[in-house]
Amino acid sequence: MHLARGSSDDPYVWLWVLGALALYALISYGLQYRARARRGSAHPAHDALHDLKDREDPQPPENRFVSRLIMLCGAGLTGLVAYLTSGPVRVLTVGLTAVVAVTVWAYYDHRTETRAAAR
Repeated sequence: MHLARGSSDDPYVWLWVLGALALYALISYGLQYRARARRGSAHPAHDALHDLKDREDPQPPENRFVSRLIMLCGAGLTGLVAYLTSGPVRVLTVGLTAVVAVTVWAYYDHRTETRAAAR
């Protein structure tokens, strides 16, 4: 008798997802910190943390769509790289692809959020 298992062959897929979300939060914080420091904030680390916490305004529909499209394309590309490679090369290429995809996603959200807040 076989026990029911998840649909993924990789038991650590949730660690990859949580790692991507943590990386997104870290990159977003870094971008906010840099923006606050450039504006001459007295406490850029504290202000950047509050900026991330106080994101109440939703993105406009077209920006939200593009953000989700970047997220899904990055996830799809990372999955494709994982499927096409194996062994130690897989870990390196998947990690690199995920970092690039999450960085692009966080940077896009930061740029569109900054413009929306300025309006």
